Amino acid sequence: MSDNDGKKTLGLGGSRPSNVKQSFSHGRTKNVVVETKRKRVVVPKPGAAKPATGSGKSSPVGGDPSKRPAGISDVELERRMKALAMAKARESEEAAKREAEEKARAAEREARRAEQEAKEAEEREREERAKAKAAEDERKRNVEAQAKAAAAAPPPDAAVPGEAAVSRPTAAPRKAERPNDDRDSKGKAKPGRGGDDGRRSGKLTLNDALTGREGGRQRSMAAMKRKQDRARAKAMGVSAEREKVFREVAVPEAITVSELANRMTERVADVVKALMTNGIMATQNQTIDADTAELIVEEFGHTVVRVSDADVEDVLQAVEDKPEDLQPRPPIITIMGHVDHGKTSLLDAIRNAKVVAGEAGGITQHIGAYQVTTDSGAVLSFLDTPGHAAFTSMRSRGAQVTDIVVLVVAADDAVMPQTIEAINHAKAAKVPMIVAINKIDKPEANPDKVRTDLLQHEVIVEKMSGDVQDVEVSAITGQGLDELLEAIALQAEILELKANPNRAAEGAVIEAQLDVGRGPVATVLIQNGTLRQGDIFVVGEQYGKVRALINDKGERVKEAGPAVPVEVLGLNGTPEAGDVLNVVETDAQAREIAEYRENAAKEKRAAAGAATTLEQLMANAKADENVSELPIVVKADVQGSAEAIVQAMEKIGNDEVRVRVLHSGVGAITETDIGLAEASGAPVFGFNVRANASARNTANQKGVEIRYYSVIYDLVDDVKAAASGLLSAEIREKFIGYANIKEVFKVSNVGKVAGCLVTEGVARRSAGVRLLRDNVVIHEGTLKTLKRFKDEVPEVQSGQECGMAFENYEDIRPNDVIEIFEREEVERNL
Repeated sequence: MSDNDGKKTLGLGGSRPSNVKQSFSHGRTKNVVVETKRKRVVVPKPGAAKPATGSGKSSPVGGDPSKRPAGISDVELERRMKALAMAKARESEEAAKREAEEKARAAEREARRAEQEAKEAEEREREERAKAKAAEDERKRNVEAQAKAAAAAPPPDAAVPGEAAVSRPTAAPRKAERPNDDRDSKGKAKPGRGGDDGRRSGKLTLNDALTGREGGRQRSMAAMKRKQDRARAKAMGVSAEREKVFREVAVPEAITVSELANRMTERVADVVKALMTNGIMATQNQTIDADTAELIVEEFGHTVVRVSDADVEDVLQAVEDKPEDLQPRPPIITIMGHVDHGKTSLLDAIRNAKVVAGEAGGITQHIGAYQVTTDSGAVLSFLDTPGHAAFTSMRSRGAQVTDIVVLVVAADDAVMPQTIEAINHAKAAKVPMIVAINKIDKPEANPDKVRTDLLQHEVIVEKMSGDVQDVEVSAITGQGLDELLEAIALQAEILELKANPNRAAEGAVIEAQLDVGRGPVATVLIQNGTLRQGDIFVVGEQYGKVRALINDKGERVKEAGPAVPVEVLGLNGTPEAGDVLNVVETDAQAREIAEYRENAAKEKRAAAGAATTLEQLMANAKADENVSELPIVVKADVQGSAEAIVQAMEKIGNDEVRVRVLHSGVGAITETDIGLAEASGAPVFGFNVRANASARNTANQKGVEIRYYSVIYDLVDDVKAAASGLLSAEIREKFIGYANIKEVFKVSNVGKVAGCLVTEGVARRSAGVRLLRDNVVIHEGTLKTLKRFKDEVPEVQSGQECGMAFENYEDIRPNDVIEIFEREEVERNL
């Protein structure tokens, strides 16, 4: 066998050589031989196509049997023909099916296109209407402006309000949200996303994360599903544009940009871009106000729903009770009057107790709530208020929650200032009044004087032909108590007091305190509904769950109905006296309402204490320069007493000195109070409370003064005395004499000396002098010398002559008058 086996050898026989001239820099050239391949033309042999034409597959149905291939029988040929016919039938069926599917898809596309065109036409029509309306509004404004200023030229056409909102597409499709999902920023295929199957491949390994593959992230299943949906929609010929959904967006007083984007279901970047378009540079974590948020929401085509933080209190809205649900309830009676007129003693006689024996100084300093069952079986709820002038707020609260006011007036003392105040509180609360003339057993009692004095304040009793009941009583002997209870029962029957016990409880805090063993405790008078153990409630800025209920006798009860006073345990803090207690459904609601109230109170206090402008700040600072302050720290046993003390302290002072309460609270004196007092140089006043051991030790170390009081009189008097010590002494002038200048002499080494005659009083060298000329003060100063003949004398009596020389002043003339006076300091008191 030869080496080439009949094959052609490799060479240049099949190519065409040609010369090409190459040019290089600096004028160099080079000739290069280039080969051009010739195209090979394949010519078919003459008998090559004959076997193909004679095959069974290519022969037509019913072909000539004489031309069939050799070795094929008639049966085989018939079978092949049938198979060919079936294949052609299947092809025709599939073609028909494909044609039907194509027609259905075309019809669906046409329907979608028609629907889209209808929507676009509707949108265009709406935009045209909006443009027409805006143009009409603009035309009306221009006409009005021209009418107002006929001489002025018409203003240039302003941009139509809402033009941006009209011109922008309302359903802007988010095209190219991911321009190329399978490409990275350099155009290369992303690993794990290549291929047509669109599946996630592999796991994220430490190597991939370090080398930057996938940026440390893998596509989520939701992203893969969206991609597959887009691919499926694209294959079906459906447009990828999605119809925009317009929503109602709740906009509070302040909202972050990201939260606003979430509520609108828009991209944060789009919202930030819209803010920048409106001239507001804000990031996604910054807060914008409600007006700005409303502008952005409307720009995106959504509907704005303005909400307020106060909406959290909507759950506490009062519900009107049906008449068939109302049941009779006991009346609430408040005992009011001047201090030491026998209010508590009268209540003791009614309830057969000895409460007054436990009061410091024999006066009531707390609000007390009691229930009394009369001999007839009627249940009465009594509130006992203090009569001291400092407890105005307590009396006001008592009048607000009461049904009947019993005004106690001593028959031997008549109407006093706190009696008048109690009358005003009762009138302001619009509650009926019953006058109890107490101490009728005293020899000096004069009930008619009481009735006459009440006429001056528009209180006309029945004995004076009025409509106010009056009863003469004695807390010592018990005289008239039955008549008083009968009058109360009659008045309660007239009022027809009813309440619905089968609803969420609502009540008023009468008093609040911080008990060492029980924590914060509030005395609550239930006004409506029934308070049960385990109820969740909110009261003022505090909330809690009822852990225990204790009645006025110290007994634990499971529930308290309308007009029942109880002590409530389970609060998270001490509420303010006068706060309203409301029962809510969940702990989350109670916490949310309490937090809102706390923030609102904090903002209110900050706004009240801050100056709004720099001028006000400077004015306040300048005004405070000349004011001396006495700082104090007050701790009391109950909230009402602390409030009364703070109000009494605010009334102490004048333009030069004032009392500043650094901190007031309820409970024992703690180390924190001592630290605050030490930092401010303030004393600590404890009203019916004591300092604990650590606080006492700290106070001894730091030299902080702690004073204990049980009667509010003593506390107020001591603070007044301490504040009076900050007052500067009053300087008073006392005129002691007059002298007339007869002649003026010049003396060497002395200057001008006035020869004077003392006409009135006495002239002293240590006193101050004024020079009067025609009854006008020319000079005020001191004497340099006072001589009688040639001798220096301390004083010169009236009718004697003397020589006077002024210190640093020599403009003296004959007939001038010298006024001699002395200054003395007088201590001042508040």
